[in-house]
Amino acid sequence: MNRSALSPAFALAALLALTPVGARCAAPENAGSLPADGTVPFAVRRVATFDRPWAIAFLPDGRLVLTEKAGRLFLVTQAGARTAIDGVPATYDRGQNGLLDVAPSPDFARNGLLYFTRVAPGDGGGALVLARARLEESGGRARLRDQKTLWRQQPASRGGQPGGIIAFSPDGRHLFLTVGDRMEPDTAQDPDAARGKILRLNPDGSAPPDNPMAGRAGIRALTWSMGHRNPYGLAFAPDGALWEHEMGPRGGDELNRIRPGGNYGWPEVSNGDQYSGWPIPRHATRPEFDAPSVYWTPVIAPAGLAFYHGPQFPAWQGSALIGGLRAEGLVRIAFNADGTARQADRWALGRRIRDVAVAPDGAVWVIEDGDGAGLLRLTSK
Repeated sequence: MNRSALSPAFALAALLALTPVGARCAAPENAGSLPADGTVPFAVRRVATFDRPWAIAFLPDGRLVLTEKAGRLFLVTQAGARTAIDGVPATYDRGQNGLLDVAPSPDFARNGLLYFTRVAPGDGGGALVLARARLEESGGRARLRDQKTLWRQQPASRGGQPGGIIAFSPDGRHLFLTVGDRMEPDTAQDPDAARGKILRLNPDGSAPPDNPMAGRAGIRALTWSMGHRNPYGLAFAPDGALWEHEMGPRGGDELNRIRPGGNYGWPEVSNGDQYSGWPIPRHATRPEFDAPSVYWTPVIAPAGLAFYHGPQFPAWQGSALIGGLRAEGLVRIAFNADGTARQADRWALGRRIRDVAVAPDGAVWVIEDGDGAGLLRLTSK
């Protein structure tokens, strides 16, 4: 997430709202068939090993916070030393559900607050929950204190695809949260269903008065965009634009530029098909929906999204980095002068990559997926 270029939130919303309709409807690039490069421009060092890690985020002092899906949270130094963080609440660990994302407050150095998401046990399965707590350290131990639930999904679900990715606006005044469709596709087009949406909240969980449906009841008041399937990447670009990626069904992984009030079409349109092989109408057939900027058929199964800034890789400044689960590597997205996106590189690492983050020194850190997964540091050769 990016916290530079401070500006009022309403100015950011106005900037995104002015995205020309023609630009949103331009034919997207299918990067799915572009080959991966087995020769990488970076050195890879395995720093530590974890079991089913899901997300990483950097604190101002250069340490990482790392989640494991089973419900464990760690502080990790760049040398690989770890400290378990106690006080993590109960987690519904089934399939894609579990302890998900973590993000320090934009004012972490002053308030010590961590925001995190999990799927919490509930009637009939689990409910996506956004919470915050104060990180306290003493005597070599760490603990979450003063926990507060900011938002809870209702009703619970047995389905996967929870989303749960957090991004703060560049000015730090608002928090954005992805909510997947929980494998209930039609809910993504239901404005009253807490599924298939990107939400915009104040840091205390309340609804901002300038949201697209501000003043409406329930989930409508928090909704920033809708029509999303399985969003596992959300981040602000250096120019203040909000970008999201999501997994498609059988084909059609998407990278989307998010605008307030946008509808990204799922499940009415997709550039993929149902797993049964049954076709879904393509984005080009329904121009009233926002089309992706880039899509992947065959899929890469994107997970994790970070914009690069730092001295290690000067040619990557402003690029987006995306982990690939199915692609087993790392994808770099470059942006043209007109704001359109294209896949610039795909590097084969032979590892399912679950998340990606950029350290204060410009090194890129990624985590592998699964048991015995590595925390990897990528530096220039």
